[in-house]
Amino acid sequence: MSRLAGKIAIVTGASSGIGAATARALAGAGATLVIVARRADRLATLAAELGGDTLPFSDDMADPLAPQRLHDAVMARFGRADIMVNNAGILHAAPIDQFDLDQLRPMIALNYEAVVRTSTLFARSMKAAGTGQIINISSIGANIIAPGVGVYGGLKRALEAFTDCLRVELAGSGVKVGIVAPGTTSTEIFDDMKSRGQPAWDSFIPAMQPGDVADAVRYMAEQSDRTNMARIQVYAAADSH
Repeated sequence: MSRLAGKIAIVTGASSGIGAATARALAGAGATLVIVARRADRLATLAAELGGDTLPFSDDMADPLAPQRLHDAVMARFGRADIMVNNAGILHAAPIDQFDLDQLRPMIALNYEAVVRTSTLFARSMKAAGTGQIINISSIGANIIAPGVGVYGGLKRALEAFTDCLRVELAGSGVKVGIVAPGTTSTEIFDDMKSRGQPAWDSFIPAMQPGDVADAVRYMAEQSDRTNMARIQVYAAADSH
């Protein structure tokens, strides 16, 4: 029997890409899913595919009140949360003379603040229960210094610092905390870049598929009770990093 059988797993950004693939991977391992995203129609389709007691929860995690609404909905429905996967995020990258500063606040709100709020709320409940796991999706971009990606990479680096501190703080409480940091992966983020006339990163490097990253999340979620995997970095096979 899978170690995830009967677990309650929440995945944000689940309407497409890595989030949807992660929901499928965890459900395939026996977990019951709470799938979170703004696009209710896509969540309904995925919930029907996953079956079981899947709970679709449509909300914008960039709203400061959304993490509390999510937490309350999960507790009301299931009474506990076993795995929290913070995956939702957006990417805007451009040289400084082209970067749209109006995109700064939305990126901070979703890529960092939402993760901090959601992690904190669920960590409190998990700590009280003496068990649980938080997996935050970062990026290898957190440690890449390159023109045009300072905001995205900076927020991912901040996310990793927060996540590492949370892991240390919760050590011994029964709550595990870890990071999965993928490299170039084909998602709607790249489609959006191309629609704006920007070359997407999968134009330069053969990209992974969302399921490849989802496999890493499942691997972390299924780890032994004796371990706490702090970080998994996943690179495309053609990437030389």
